[in-house]
Amino acid sequence: MAPVMKHKKARPERLRDGQALALLKGGDLLEVGQRADDMRRQLHPEGITTFIVDRNINYTNVCVNQCTFCAFWRDKASADAYVLSEADLFRKIEETLSLEGTQILLQGGLHPDLGIDYYTRLLRSIKSRFPIAIHGFSPPEICYIADSADLTLREALGVLREAGLDSIPGGGAEILSDRVREILSPKKIKSSRWLEVMEAAHGLGMRTTATMMFGSVESPEDIITHLGAIRDLQDRTGGFTAFIPWSFQPGNTELKKRSERKKRSGRNSGHKTIQSPATAVEYLKVLAVSRLYLDNVPNIQASWVTQGLKLAQVALRFGANDFGSTMIEENVVASTGVSYRVTKEDIISAIRSAGFRPAQRDTCYTILKQY
Repeated sequence: MAPVMKHKKARPERLRDGQALALLKGGDLLEVGQRADDMRRQLHPEGITTFIVDRNINYTNVCVNQCTFCAFWRDKASADAYVLSEADLFRKIEETLSLEGTQILLQGGLHPDLGIDYYTRLLRSIKSRFPIAIHGFSPPEICYIADSADLTLREALGVLREAGLDSIPGGGAEILSDRVREILSPKKIKSSRWLEVMEAAHGLGMRTTATMMFGSVESPEDIITHLGAIRDLQDRTGGFTAFIPWSFQPGNTELKKRSERKKRSGRNSGHKTIQSPATAVEYLKVLAVSRLYLDNVPNIQASWVTQGLKLAQVALRFGANDFGSTMIEENVVASTGVSYRVTKEDIISAIRSAGFRPAQRDTCYTILKQY
């Protein structure tokens, strides 16, 4: 596969950082939303909203990073720690295919006992049995695999790609500000390394998504820093297919527990204390500004997983043109106590009732079927 073509089209009215920050901090929600909807219409004039049928498969919950915002990870010695068996993995994929799924999102924690041979065997075993795309291994996983095998990022990506990895999800980005990452996930890779993984993948012709988790301890300036890093890399490579902003869910997380302890004690660590999940207004504002700022990323995805079906419908008028995945299975957000479940029919109905034509897509946004 040839390297992804770079975007070189001139954008004389590109939103500047200061302008985006002003919209985020003080812009009227409906005016910002209208501008984002206008941009969505320019980029996708056909009035189609896409979605994908897939399943999130977490092959292990053991993770050495132990991020404070995550309720999913477990120590290796925990009673409920696991590595998914091959039989369970195959059963999940078979069920996904029976539901007309075309992709699995394969992610897990950073397990200290799993080396690159485990991952290549996993990929080959799936590809030898099932006609399904593997969207897998976020940048922290790629770095962990590469480092443990003493390989460069490009070498590790090449090995995984040859074994069957098709594309890479944007997980592990959270906020691409090392000040914020030091609070949320001090053991996780830095912002620059997350970007290096994506640039290396794009250079090999692999497509990836980009994500942003907001609503924890970041400032509006940090959000703009994150968006700027994504836009700059996309200018160079053109390899991001979509951007997915989603709001932090504090339930059962160490970050929430720490915040509550500080409130009770009256202590001030100098860091922002989390209050509550992002409101609907905050979510829609971030989504709309993301659409306006990321003029070189073709697709913006609504997050019904964290916001619910109704707000995801509203997001389609605030810049989003994709409804994301049916998520036959989802464990990470669910571990915080937030668990929305929808079927393919629910998504099709929601898209229609919002005034759009639903269409099932594949990993690279090729439309497979319209409804």
